[in-house]
Amino acid sequence: MKFKNWLILMVLFLFQGITAQIKDPVKFKYNINTLPNNEYEAVLTATIEKNWHIYSQDLPEDSGIPTEMKLSSKEGINLIGKVQEVGKKHDEFSEAFGAQIVYYSDKVLFKQKFKLKDNTKPVNITAEITYQTCDDRVCLAPNTLEFEQKVTPAATAGDIATTSEEVITSELSSENKDSLRTTEIEETTIAAPVAAKQEGLKVASIDFANPQTDCGVVAKENTESFWTYLLLGFFGGLIALLTPCVFPMIPLTVSFFTKGSKDKAKGKRDAFIYGFFILLIFVLLSVPFHIIDGIAGNIFNQISTSVWLNITFFVIFLFFAGSFFGYYDITLPSSIANKSSKAEDAGGIIGIFFMALTLVIVSFSCTGPILGSLLGSSLTGSANIPMLLTYALAGFGFSWAIVFGLLALFPQALQSLPKSGGWMNTVKVVLGFIELGLALKFLSKADLVSKTFFLKRELFIAIWILISIGLVLYLFGKIKFPHDDKNAKISMTRKIIGVLGIGFIVYLVQGLFPSERPKLQYLSGILPPINVSYLHKEGDGILGMHPSHDYFEALEIAKKENKPVLIDFTGYGCENCRKMEEFVWSEPDILLILQNEIILASLYVDDKEALPESEQTSIDMGNGQKKKVKTIGDKWSLFQQINFNNNSQPHYVLISPDGKVINTPVSGYMPKEDFKAFLECGIGFFKKGK
Repeated sequence: MKFKNWLILMVLFLFQGITAQIKDPVKFKYNINTLPNNEYEAVLTATIEKNWHIYSQDLPEDSGIPTEMKLSSKEGINLIGKVQEVGKKHDEFSEAFGAQIVYYSDKVLFKQKFKLKDNTKPVNITAEITYQTCDDRVCLAPNTLEFEQKVTPAATAGDIATTSEEVITSELSSENKDSLRTTEIEETTIAAPVAAKQEGLKVASIDFANPQTDCGVVAKENTESFWTYLLLGFFGGLIALLTPCVFPMIPLTVSFFTKGSKDKAKGKRDAFIYGFFILLIFVLLSVPFHIIDGIAGNIFNQISTSVWLNITFFVIFLFFAGSFFGYYDITLPSSIANKSSKAEDAGGIIGIFFMALTLVIVSFSCTGPILGSLLGSSLTGSANIPMLLTYALAGFGFSWAIVFGLLALFPQALQSLPKSGGWMNTVKVVLGFIELGLALKFLSKADLVSKTFFLKRELFIAIWILISIGLVLYLFGKIKFPHDDKNAKISMTRKIIGVLGIGFIVYLVQGLFPSERPKLQYLSGILPPINVSYLHKEGDGILGMHPSHDYFEALEIAKKENKPVLIDFTGYGCENCRKMEEFVWSEPDILLILQNEIILASLYVDDKEALPESEQTSIDMGNGQKKKVKTIGDKWSLFQQINFNNNSQPHYVLISPDGKVINTPVSGYMPKEDFKAFLECGIGFFKKGK
């Protein structure tokens, strides 16, 4: 048997180049700790590579693959309690699944206590673990590993045997220093490609490394979030400049620098310094969030999925809206502004700094709600919240610095600025309606996290339609607010924006009616998921399509219809797969291709339906581990690994009816343009060949 183990290792070495792309980011160690009172503890320790995670054993239904540890023995054992999890825990809301999910990164231990039924002889203890590994782009196929270790009762604990099928290292457990002994086994490199050949899953015609054409697109990482928030902050700053708290101060401030000094060059220089300090002050507002994040690591991820936090933001945004409507003002204590104003008398650069600080403070009644919107969107937008907020606030301050700096350089442009007037209050009221719409997003998040599912997609859209109707009526003068001029004429600008508002209402209305594919894709990050809907039915399939779930069956259909097969390696618990289906597949031009140009084969690597007993097997991985192939998901997972040297989902491959790879396969969530280029390249080449 030792010769067999060495043979397996040699085969793995020879196949190392072939299996280089197969991802294996989790390593396991199997320990059995001896406890007092004739009790034992089986421990599976998972060490997880950076940026990867595995799910907890406690997950909502249809929201990922929960980790499952099972302990058994032919000789008989009595389990004590449930499996315990110890590790770096993350608790987040998943918009793709519409549920709260728990997962672990870095390292996690799964522990199960037990007693032997027979304390007079050594007993073999088998631990089986089923798990799925994911990062922010792909999920790997669920994996089931089996470990076996011999336990010697306390009477002969000094002689723990090493069998010919095990590799055992004995050491004291770091978590049970009083235990007598610990044994551990470490997982080896995935041997599935070798074993899959033995199971008849290797298709000779498939050669992914040498496709018929080399065109294809590799999915890109999303690296644009920071710049997106910078732009959001920049435009938010420009909007804030148009409010009555800030706009009247622009000519006064610029004139102070350009006319308050006989030295015009010095005045312009001071104006630029003033703009720089404005930018600096807004950036400094984000520093406390970096300090909090440094002290409390994952705090923002935890609070961003808190029901009460999202309800609080909902109430705050309603409060902001009331302020913009003119029912009250949100201001900082006057003492703060007074102290800052007095400090301006210091003169020089220090005086300029406090002038900038005074501007930020006295304009808070208008800028506060806008800054609150940036904060709220950052807290619910990403794991790197402090940096997002820094970029957003930098963009906000940068817009002000540019305006003040350019006007100081070209003071004659002040004459081109519109005069202060009622239009500034119109800007505030419009922002109030926008705040109402954004407030609903936080209420929806709280609803989803709490699993009440009261605010369904259609109800959300209906409320937005009512808010939009209110905005349109206001723009056309049918609704008045406290600070509006009752006799003011409706400007052409208000009429144009009102017409655009009507167009937005028409756009929203289509989301209230059933459709074969999702509507309102431009609002996909704001609206509730499509499965939280009055209209969603389980039998609707994927965008009205009913793909084959067997590659060989799909290939036969492709031969009859003379179309290529699109293999979609997917999973019921794959979040990025759902995102591709909802946000990319549903695009009209993509959906037409999927419906008419290809035969779709969706192979679920986490399908738990059992294979016929004659097809079930257990693959010896060496070092005391066995990989079981007993479900449909196990089968397609191995099929993917041996034929395409990949174990991530989603993974897409175009296959000709004669079973050959047409173009370079692609993996992970990707922009529509990339996926379309992949499809059109492969299908175009196939048609030319025909």
